[in-house]
Amino acid sequence: MACTNNQAAQKRQLRVVYGDVTLGLHGDREGKAFSYIFSYATGGPESLCIEGREWLYRSPRPTFWRATTDNDRGNQFPQRSGMWLSADLFIRCIGAKVLVNGVEIPLPCAPENNRYSENEKAETVEVIYTFETITRPQTEVTVSYRVNGNGEMKVDVCYHGKEGLPELPVFGLRMVMPTCADKYVYEGLSGETYPDRKAGGETGVYEVQGLPVTPYLVPQDCGVHMDTEWLKIYRSTGLDNSWREKRETVLHFELDGLAFSCLPYTACELENATHMEELPPARRTVLCIYGAVRGVGGIDSWGADVEEAYHVSGEKDISFSFRICID
Repeated sequence: MACTNNQAAQKRQLRVVYGDVTLGLHGDREGKAFSYIFSYATGGPESLCIEGREWLYRSPRPTFWRATTDNDRGNQFPQRSGMWLSADLFIRCIGAKVLVNGVEIPLPCAPENNRYSENEKAETVEVIYTFETITRPQTEVTVSYRVNGNGEMKVDVCYHGKEGLPELPVFGLRMVMPTCADKYVYEGLSGETYPDRKAGGETGVYEVQGLPVTPYLVPQDCGVHMDTEWLKIYRSTGLDNSWREKRETVLHFELDGLAFSCLPYTACELENATHMEELPPARRTVLCIYGAVRGVGGIDSWGADVEEAYHVSGEKDISFSFRICID
């Protein structure tokens, strides 16, 4: 299920549009037109449109929080690491840079963008964003999006650890899609798995209908899938008129062993509910791709911490990469 990445594809040209506050990339892969818009203001891509179908509701963001589990609450992990909840909600972008064909150019926002024509082309374009947390001490996260001529997007995410920061619940990138997915299919471990809960999972290809939320008595983190090779998300509804014709469309991710969750709620929405009926109506698809996940423990729900091997240090760097593909 790997992305097509042959020499001919690499030589395809992107049409580049240098806007006042955005950068547009347009192209075609074997008859499938794509248009990506990167915003300097929001700190990421704000549109990911393939064959006229929009896949982004908001720009992706680094994510640090998972809804606390019974075991987290039992060992008072939220009290030790609660600042990551605020960091998840209020991280801000502090800078962006653009590389065209591997060479950095002056940030092409107004008025710098006026030096470019309407017919700019490139084989690759990379946009790199730097984020700053509101933790004490503060630290930074960089997220890079590198797009080639066939519409493949390589995403590199790097958290810069800093001495004095508490342990992380998770570290990843969160993408919110405009409507609920019909299903998702992935190759990896069966069922719900975590770093310390993988022994029962069997490797295979699995199809999950809808966006199920595990019906715990108190809503909490759920639906994590470890050691995933690839993931496909299927949607047939959208928020704009182009979706009037009901047609299933798919977005393909190459994860190369990473973890993910695909739910109708953010971690904060799950955190805010004390019973399942308090969750809001399901409206979006919330995909989180993780480079690090804390274990869930369970040795003693009323106090025992997660085993040391399954902690995620806030003082160490964490980096991961994945690819978004057009099938």
